[in-house]
Amino acid sequence: MADDTSYIKWFRNSAPYINAHRGKTFVLMISGEAIEHTNFDNIIHDIALLNSLGVNLVLVHGARPQIESRVQQQGIDSRFHQDLRITDAGTLACVCDAAGSVRAHIEALLSMGVANSPMHGAAIRVVSGNYVTAKPFGVIDGVDLEHTGQVRRVDADAIHRQLAQDNVVLISPLGYSPTGEIFNIALEDIVVETAAAIKADKLIVFDELPGVICEGDLIRECELSEARDLLPTAENDYALLTVIRAAERGIPRCHLIGFAEDGALLEE
Repeated sequence: MADDTSYIKWFRNSAPYINAHRGKTFVLMISGEAIEHTNFDNIIHDIALLNSLGVNLVLVHGARPQIESRVQQQGIDSRFHQDLRITDAGTLACVCDAAGSVRAHIEALLSMGVANSPMHGAAIRVVSGNYVTAKPFGVIDGVDLEHTGQVRRVDADAIHRQLAQDNVVLISPLGYSPTGEIFNIALEDIVVETAAAIKADKLIVFDELPGVICEGDLIRECELSEARDLLPTAENDYALLTVIRAAERGIPRCHLIGFAEDGALLEE
C-alpha cells in the first residue's frame, strides 16, 4: 500500500508538468557521442514518452565520431581550420554515409524501442527532409573549406506542418543548396538556427557532462547574463556557448543535461 500511495502522489505531482508541456515544442541536440553511449536506448524511451504526452519534438543529431571513423577507414587525413572540418569530396562521402547511418539507427530505435518499453503500441512517426538550405563557408584566412557549409535558411513552415501531425522531426547535420549541392554543417549551428526559426519553447542539449561545470561545481540554474560570465571557466564551454547563442536568439528555456545519466531528460 505504501508503494501505491507513493506512486499516486508522484502521478498527481507530475500532472501539472504534463499539462504545462502539452503542445510545446522542444528541440533536442543529440551528439554523435551521445548516440554511441550505452544510455542512448533509455534516452530514446524518454523521447517516446514525451511524444506520447503531446510534446512536439525536433531531434537534431550529430555524427562527428561516426564521420571520423569512416574517414580513418578510407585513409583520409582529417583537416580542420578554426574548429571546422575541411570537407573535400572524399570526406563529404564519409559525412553523408555517417549521417545516413545515424539517422536510420535513430529511426529504428524509435520504432523498436517503443515496443520494448511501457510505451508498447504507441506509434511514433519520424520524418526527415531537406529542411535546411545551406551555403558554403568559402575561403577563410586563405583556406578553402570546400563542402563545409553554414545555414542559409530553415524551412520552419514545413517543420511546423509535420509537428502538427504529431510527427517527430529528425534533422541531420547536412544542408542543401538551391543548386543541389550537399554541405557538411556543424551540429551546433543547425540546432541554434532551427530552434530560432521554429520559435521553440525549449532547447535541450545532451552533453558529456551533467550540466554546466565551473571550477568543479554544477551550476543548476542561471540567467543569460550569468551564463556569459561563466563561459570562460566552464569545463564544457562549447556546449554552454550553444545554449547562450540559442538564448540570445530568443529561446526562452535552454537546458544542458548529461547523456550518460538515465532519466536526465525527464528530470529536467
